[in-house]
Amino acid sequence: MTHPANEIDDVVHQRVRLGILTVAHEARRVEFGFLRTTLDLTVGNLSQHLTVLEKAGLIEIEKGYEGRRGRTWIHLTAAGKKALRDEIARLKELIRQVEASQEKDPT
Repeated sequence: MTHPANEIDDVVHQRVRLGILTVAHEARRVEFGFLRTTLDLTVGNLSQHLTVLEKAGLIEIEKGYEGRRGRTWIHLTAAGKKALRDEIARLKELIRQVEASQEKDPT
């Protein structure tokens, strides 16, 4: 049996990328500036993480205008939704294992 830690997806699990996927899932479609502010990132740092997620097929990036201002929106793909669900399931399994081992040896 494989340990759940071996199944964690490094693309998804990285703190910023997991945050991006989570916020995008909650919002359905999220604006770049909102993500940057919410996750306390620089423009360059957020752009790099979005590139990784886009290349992995987990998000789609849409550019357009809202009034006269250029905007960038991010939304999850079906693969992104599945990757987030899978990651959460793996984390829950890790938590379950830790809690079970603590019950056996509470010290």
